[in-house]
Amino acid sequence: MKRRFRLYLDESGDHTYHDLDNEAKRYLGLIGCFIESEVYRATFHPTLEALKQKYFPHNPDEPVIFHRKDIVNRHGPFKRLRDSVLQEAFNKDLLSFFKEQDYEIIMVVIDKKAHIERYQQAAFHPYHFCLVAMMQRYCGFLNFNSAQGDVLAESRGGTEDRQLKEAYRRVYNSGTHFRHAEFFQHVLTSKEIKLKQKIANIAGLQIADLLAYPLKQEILYENNRIPSIEDTFGQEICKAVIGKYNRQVYMGKIYGYNKIFIK
Repeated sequence: MKRRFRLYLDESGDHTYHDLDNEAKRYLGLIGCFIESEVYRATFHPTLEALKQKYFPHNPDEPVIFHRKDIVNRHGPFKRLRDSVLQEAFNKDLLSFFKEQDYEIIMVVIDKKAHIERYQQAAFHPYHFCLVAMMQRYCGFLNFNSAQGDVLAESRGGTEDRQLKEAYRRVYNSGTHFRHAEFFQHVLTSKEIKLKQKIANIAGLQIADLLAYPLKQEILYENNRIPSIEDTFGQEICKAVIGKYNRQVYMGKIYGYNKIFIK
């Protein structure tokens, strides 16, 4: 039996080509966390649920959903983190989860302003451009390891979901400039991308949500697009997951391989 993986996708930033002189909207980050199915079932998901119950006790019928903005702003069940002692303990355990769990990540960031100025009318939709870069690397991992997998993203609404499905089908059916369709079809177990809402309590999507912003900021800083990383806990997250980037096998390379900055 071949090993099975699932790639969980989430984004950070605006995914349109509007208001690109606004630094807050100029960059889009797309993160992919991929996890072996048995590992996900046996340890990843239950460990995350145990972490939630430890700090935010709740009825399992009404699950707590990790969402970065709610945690940062102490909304809903996360108002408990207004207690600085509890917050410190939670941060420590969350960092341990990031560091100790068995998963791998790919992070793609696009400078939309530079991209559309370069390609103009030929420029892809930025989310879809990032998706192509993501799928080439994910399917490269699957092919190299004689494994199979699928892709699950957060549902973002009617029009956007339809566009995302079309972008995935285009890659699956026609390939890309760099890879033939067979490269993707050989390892992907589904012709369609799977979409779930955040309220579905998908552990992989929640972790992707927590990682997307700090990892995007790290790439922007490393490429001299921002002067500093002001989020100190975000810096701790970046340190915790540095070993999770899927590296080029022979050279151990991360940049350009599974840490990608597109301009």
